[in-house]
Amino acid sequence: MNNLNNNQIGRISEVQKNSFTIKYQGQDIPAKLKGYFYEESADKLPVVGDYVRFTYNTSGDSLILSVEKRKSFLQRPDQAKTGVMQYMVANVDYVFIVTSLNEDYSYNRIARYVSVVLQGKAIPVVILTKSDLCNNVGRYLCEVENIAEGVRAHAISALYQIGMDELEEYLQPGKTICLMGSSGAGKSTLLNAICGEEIMKTSAIRESDDTGRHTTTYRQLIELQNGSFIIDTPGMREIGMAMVDEGIDNTFSDIVELENRCKYSNCRHDTEPGCAVKLAIESGELSMERFMLYQSLGQENTNNYAKKKEISKWVKAYKKMK
Repeated sequence: MNNLNNNQIGRISEVQKNSFTIKYQGQDIPAKLKGYFYEESADKLPVVGDYVRFTYNTSGDSLILSVEKRKSFLQRPDQAKTGVMQYMVANVDYVFIVTSLNEDYSYNRIARYVSVVLQGKAIPVVILTKSDLCNNVGRYLCEVENIAEGVRAHAISALYQIGMDELEEYLQPGKTICLMGSSGAGKSTLLNAICGEEIMKTSAIRESDDTGRHTTTYRQLIELQNGSFIIDTPGMREIGMAMVDEGIDNTFSDIVELENRCKYSNCRHDTEPGCAVKLAIESGELSMERFMLYQSLGQENTNNYAKKKEISKWVKAYKKMK
């Protein structure tokens, strides 16, 4: 009896080193990569959310043959800041940027997430958790929605089911949502509330700094009963900038528009006459803090890209020597 079924299409639900799990017809199937994948660049390897073509083996590991074209793809530089990229998830429609309305809240960090999500061709949705602990929710909602054009924000309390009905418009059959945020921001509690059961164990919050331990250690794709999907990800205290030129420009489109109105195309927004950016800051149209954040993220993006190019040169030189 032949246990192999060639040329099936499934979806990567979990990655553990060189082992993959494919979600296929309601089953979770263990799989390995075809050998030629190891000659490809890292961004061509399957990540959680990818649709893959594979040979289905009913009595052992199935064999992944190829990765289907991605409609979205999220990446970031690794935490060591070496310029090497970490490829996170693919084919997500919405990214829930989860941050709690306590000490975890950071306008700057949310702007970073938004830039990465926009670069990856997904839609950022900011979820402000633990709204029951905040006395000025409206202020934060307004601030977040002004980070970038089209960014939506929702204040919720998963514990008390406050605002959860607002999220139903995203949880539609066939849609995929990725949860991202810091440890202790409430991702696991939110996921459990959406699913209606304890999918993820949650950790107690330390009163000293309002943070919790990591409760998710790897990315995984979860299919809900209505046919929508959620990808949970490990908590990230920081998210770096690299290869996100378009994402930063989209996040700060107001500043890019001002730069286009400057008298000189190479304006540094310092002492040059006819600088639209300086004029906007002086009039209060643009805050100095937002402009400085734009410059800072742009510089970090440039520096990390330069590191990545240098590392790529080393890798190519090493392969030639082999």
